[in-house]
Amino acid sequence: MTNGRDHRVDFFRGLALIFIFWDHVPDNPFAQLTLRNFGFSDAAEVFVFLAGYAAVLAYGRIAQRDGFVVACVRILRRTWVLYVVHIFLLTLLMGIVFVANNHVETRDMVREMGLEYFVSNPQQALADELLLRFKPNLTDPLPLYILLMMALPLILPILLRKVEVAIGLSVALYMMVPLLGWNLSAYEGGGVWYFNPVAWQLIFILGGACAIYSQREPVVSPTVRSKWLQPLFILAALYLLAAGVITFLWKFPEVHDALMPEALSNLLYPISKTDLSPLRLLHFIALVYVIIKLLPASHAWLDNHAARQTCRMGRYSLEVFCLGVLLAPLADMANALAGDTWTMRVITALVGLALMLLMANFLELNKRLGKPANATRV
Repeated sequence: MTNGRDHRVDFFRGLALIFIFWDHVPDNPFAQLTLRNFGFSDAAEVFVFLAGYAAVLAYGRIAQRDGFVVACVRILRRTWVLYVVHIFLLTLLMGIVFVANNHVETRDMVREMGLEYFVSNPQQALADELLLRFKPNLTDPLPLYILLMMALPLILPILLRKVEVAIGLSVALYMMVPLLGWNLSAYEGGGVWYFNPVAWQLIFILGGACAIYSQREPVVSPTVRSKWLQPLFILAALYLLAAGVITFLWKFPEVHDALMPEALSNLLYPISKTDLSPLRLLHFIALVYVIIKLLPASHAWLDNHAARQTCRMGRYSLEVFCLGVLLAPLADMANALAGDTWTMRVITALVGLALMLLMANFLELNKRLGKPANATRV
């Protein structure tokens, strides 16, 4: 594996963090611009895919350089950091929501955030929190990430030796969801995990597989015109176009029902996010394929201020993600106190984005000054 860094990963990771924050603020006007409005998949797939890409890239290099045991120790140490961050994040989030709920009289933010279980049974909720079973709204991606990182030592040796075998095993595990209904149970009476790890591990593994392939000898890229003429590229682009049209029609239920035959609707729906419906999975794979073909790994298209700032957020994804989770209920509270006006919603969305950018720049400056510990970032 070579040491070259693909800045497209940082860029799309940062873009996913922006989309996640905007999607988490109710009635945010900028949420109309996020990925979920243009197809079946959304920023969650991007986040998990690139997490797998970065993890396999980083720890694969460590395994090849220092040995598999050292890589496992580093993975488990990173997993522990993620676990501690999750506990503190959940504690801070609950504090913010309870304070916000005391000031907002028009809505029950405790109920909207899924914190009724904690109010009614705090002792059991705290125990379930430590076991990653109690996951209020906005916090679901981090427990999934923790679980996937815990399992990485089991699959990393296979990925490094036989990528195809690792993908095959991952697909077989994914198939257990529609065949046997596998998922992990949440807290008592809380159903199952919103992000089914049995299904979503496939996105993580595909990201890791892409990391392995990206470090092999590069193939000479065809011209833009020949890319467009490739049958697979045409099929992927047409599927993305069809998914975008269907997603757009969801905003107009009467038009959607009139244009979509009942037989086709029964075949398509429901498009489950929890179990990573095949239509979502196929949409995301097509999206990745088209982006890889259209956007070169060269830095020319990233050589502008906005792209560099987005890349910077992507390099500090854990910190920026946690900040976005905490900012979402604060923005919701500010919007509610201001009467949920359109102007206030725009202001809070932009202020939240500015704070996320500010944190990324602070962490970058801090790194340059040599203050943070020399740890592998994934």
